[in-house]
Amino acid sequence: MKGFMKSAMKAGAALASGIYLVVLTKLILFKHLAFSDIVAHFTFRFEGGPYWRTHNFIPFKTIAEYLFLNQHVSHTVRLQNVIGNIIAFVPFGLLVPLCSSKIRSFKTVAIAAFCLSLTYELLQLVFRFGSFDVDDLLLNTLGGLIGFVPVKLASMYVKRGRKDQKAEQAL
Repeated sequence: MKGFMKSAMKAGAALASGIYLVVLTKLILFKHLAFSDIVAHFTFRFEGGPYWRTHNFIPFKTIAEYLFLNQHVSHTVRLQNVIGNIIAFVPFGLLVPLCSSKIRSFKTVAIAAFCLSLTYELLQLVFRFGSFDVDDLLLNTLGGLIGFVPVKLASMYVKRGRKDQKAEQAL
């Protein structure tokens, strides 16, 4: 029964991860595009506006502009962009350790979140779905780490409970 529950939880986490990745892909790559535009991007025939060609390769530049320097964009839009990039990857930090026993430390979650974010940023750069921004990599990775915190705390709690249980049985 214990093995069945573990398998069912892992299958549920995998299903939730799949749904999450589909939604995340839609939000990051295809949020403003019609199907014909998506096809045009993949065939390199898209003629987008100048906003498709603005990229940031300087760490903290966009974050600083949104939080402190850019007064031309509303305060709400600036906060939504920064916080949205963090929140978008919180579920990843929650789900990936539940799906893989190899991704159960802050370091491995950070690497996995960074790699997923880098994949999206490179797709935006190559297929012109949006703008490559190194700050998105930083914010998305931070979001993945924030999502991992409850998983890590729950894991520590369970381990401590098992340790206490073994100590009681030894008496």
